[in-house]
Amino acid sequence: MAKFNVADPRNETLLVYINNELLPRKEAKISVLDSLVQGGDGVWEGLRVYQGKVFQLYEHIERMIKSAHALAFKNIPTKDEISKAVFKTLKANNIEDGVHIRMTLSRGLKATSGMNPDLNQFGRTLIILPEYKGLVYGDEGLKLITSSIRRNPPHCLDSKIHHNNLLNNILAKIEANVAEADDAVMLDVDGFISETNATNIFFIKNSKLFTPFATSCLPGLTRQKVLEISEANGIATQEKQISIAEMYSADECFTTGTMGALAWVKEIDGRVISDGRKGPFTEKLSEYYFKAVENEAVPIK
Repeated sequence: MAKFNVADPRNETLLVYINNELLPRKEAKISVLDSLVQGGDGVWEGLRVYQGKVFQLYEHIERMIKSAHALAFKNIPTKDEISKAVFKTLKANNIEDGVHIRMTLSRGLKATSGMNPDLNQFGRTLIILPEYKGLVYGDEGLKLITSSIRRNPPHCLDSKIHHNNLLNNILAKIEANVAEADDAVMLDVDGFISETNATNIFFIKNSKLFTPFATSCLPGLTRQKVLEISEANGIATQEKQISIAEMYSADECFTTGTMGALAWVKEIDGRVISDGRKGPFTEKLSEYYFKAVENEAVPIK
């Protein structure tokens, strides 16, 4: 379990949005015939709420819509419909800070059990789940291991579709749990670094920023923001194939994701990264990132 990814008792009283209804968390349920239950047939996004603002709201919604389109969902809600559902949920709960939102869109209810999307005859299911949840990795430095589970290549299941079928990642996370590590680095089918089971990954070497090509990993929105702010602030950046040996010898390493922002890595497979302390580039990029949050996040309305 990530260091701070624990239950918060305040969440028990929050309302959850399901298809235009706001329901108490304990009563918020979907049918056993929903596509999420039947086959993990859904798409999702995570959002962060900081001081009354939602960061990268429309980017996350756009990606969810594109993922649903790639899966041939019908009656996909519009960007405006989804953003209004997010705002409605936040305002109903009167929460403005330290909040993570899990947005999920499924293909919806089936007429009977089965894999065939033609059985989905009742429209999609939209879920907005808000929770009080701090940045889940803290700031003590992550311990990672390399997983034996390979990340799906695009010719098997394209990672550009942000789908709910997460068993590939979960199997890698099980290995991390067994090793008492925070997360697991996943390789692609050719043995190069892809991402972790939950985040994208970056490396600093000789004052240059590196990250794997987004071929078998999700091109995360936090990842994209880090690339943008690095280039804007004169930090040389490169997407490339990165080997395990290059990973071990990095000067700095950090992961990126909505749940944990930028989280620095202390150790991978028992190899301490550099001097085992948070590096100056990671520190500076974190500052730039939270400045972007302050300047670019969308006010709750």
